[in-house]
Amino acid sequence: MPKKIPMRQCLGCREMKPKRELIRVVRSPEGEVSLDFKGKKPGRGAYICPDAQCLARAKKARALERAFSAQMPEEVYAALADQMREGGDE
Repeated sequence: MPKKIPMRQCLGCREMKPKRELIRVVRSPEGEVSLDFKGKKPGRGAYICPDAQCLARAKKARALERAFSAQMPEEVYAALADQMREGGDE
């Protein structure tokens, strides 16, 4: 019997994709928002494609605000874009 592949929806393009193909955006219990390339950080998670266009769409649709039920300052989006460009060096 083949293993079930967990699927998640991207906040930007709204497509269902395998969890491993997406980047997890996590809001820690302290309220800090960051990218989680390994999927292990504690906190509330939302998923986004590793594509700057999907991040821009999520920003325009205010998808992160809805996912985390909190206001997202502009600096958060800039930091997420920088982390996405750098890739998963964590």
